[in-house]
Amino acid sequence: MDFLAILSDPAAWASLAALTALEIVLGIDNLIFLSIVASRLPVHQQNAARRIGLSLALLMRLALLASIAWIVGLTQPIFSVGEFDVSWRDIIMLAGGLFLLAKGTLEIHHTMEEQHSEGAKAGSTFTMAIVQIVLLDIVFSLDSVITAVGMAEHLSVMVTAVVLAMIVMLVAAKPVGDFVNRHPTVKMLALAFLVLVGTMLVAEGFHFHVPKGYIYFAIAFSAGVEALNLLARRRRLAKAH
Repeated sequence: MDFLAILSDPAAWASLAALTALEIVLGIDNLIFLSIVASRLPVHQQNAARRIGLSLALLMRLALLASIAWIVGLTQPIFSVGEFDVSWRDIIMLAGGLFLLAKGTLEIHHTMEEQHSEGAKAGSTFTMAIVQIVLLDIVFSLDSVITAVGMAEHLSVMVTAVVLAMIVMLVAAKPVGDFVNRHPTVKMLALAFLVLVGTMLVAEGFHFHVPKGYIYFAIAFSAGVEALNLLARRRRLAKAH
């Protein structure tokens, strides 16, 4: 089906809308990780780190979409341990999950130590931040692209959905990052999300499928509770003044 025929196909438009929404949801964990990593950089470098990180994520997703046959091959077993088949996707998911667990735990430790010290902030170099972002972009991009391949029939629909979702993330990156930096409790909640997503990735690597709806419902519920806490805190401060 050529591009003009796709434009006139209502099913293609419905697929584009659904896939774009799903790609935005799947990008939440990427955006949270990006905000946490960028927050450890000097303020004047944070926006650049977010833009570079998301731009690399977009390029990685587009490159993976252009190599659909290779992506499908990643899900094929490369060796077996007993009755357990291991594919490259499993290895990538395991590695990414363990990295997120380690990163989330260390960041929680640093955050707690900072609160009990004189407030000195452990810094990070720009290069280190970009390397960490790229490593997790590989994991999140693979998950995103496999989802896109499973939902849409046409490459042009997949590419358009990924680009639209990334534009939304680029627009949201700075407000989300600034909001996380301003509120320590939100940052702690975001770190807990990273640990949760890391656990899910490890489970996926061991073939224990965890429906993503459960994960994102937990994130949405926790974020809603934290929003009520922030609103209540703001009202108390307003009354105090």
